[in-house]
Amino acid sequence: MEFILYEQKGSYAVITINREKALNALNSTVLEELDQTLDAVNLDEVRALVLTGSGAKSFVAGADIGEMSTLTKAEGEAFGKKGNDVFRKIENFPIPVIAAVNGFALGGGCELSMSCDIRICSDNAVFGQPEVGLGITPGFGGTQRLARLVGAGMAKQMIYTARNIKADEAYRIGLVNAVYPQEELLAAAEKMASGIAQNAPIAVRNCKKAINQGLDVDMDQAIVIEEKLFGDCFETQDQRYGMAFFLDKNKDKVKEPFKNC
Repeated sequence: MEFILYEQKGSYAVITINREKALNALNSTVLEELDQTLDAVNLDEVRALVLTGSGAKSFVAGADIGEMSTLTKAEGEAFGKKGNDVFRKIENFPIPVIAAVNGFALGGGCELSMSCDIRICSDNAVFGQPEVGLGITPGFGGTQRLARLVGAGMAKQMIYTARNIKADEAYRIGLVNAVYPQEELLAAAEKMASGIAQNAPIAVRNCKKAINQGLDVDMDQAIVIEEKLFGDCFETQDQRYGMAFFLDKNKDKVKEPFKNC
């Protein structure tokens, strides 16, 4: 890979977009390599992912404007689809993905972070959808995910004004879950990923399915989705072990790791 670093650390892994000189901007190669990296994740071993950018200045500063500047209408639509396909893969990835936003998350970078399950950021993070100032709309899901995360009114304000917001405001409006000093961000993300990885993997995956699928339907349908995924857990070794351990009166035992079964 030219622009993507992948490191597995036991039961979780870290994906780093490594195009620091370009502030980790997304071009076609980055998107293709990110797609390939996701396909190569060993889901028998890895139970959570951290996604971040290289360097201290930028998570992803946006899509590559140099590449976009000469696109035709058809090419622009195809480029949008390429980004959307990768980001949708992240959103629907079987295991949780945590965005560790270290600096700029603008345009495609903000959209990339929003495709992740959880966002935490450094105190120097800056979020924004500046596309209308460039004569285009957000093209990698920004008009859709931002409204779902922070409400339609706030999303419209951010998108229509093309105004960037800092970490504290991103936290206030619910775009990120927590803000950390720059030097503590990655460790915090990895600690969270490690904590997720210690829980029953099929249960965690089913929770992600239930939340994602339930948000797209009405409550009556959503409850049925949850019931089925809840029921599925009762045929797993993890459920039998987890409940037996809880009910065991011998609390001196050390809990063993959950299995992928």
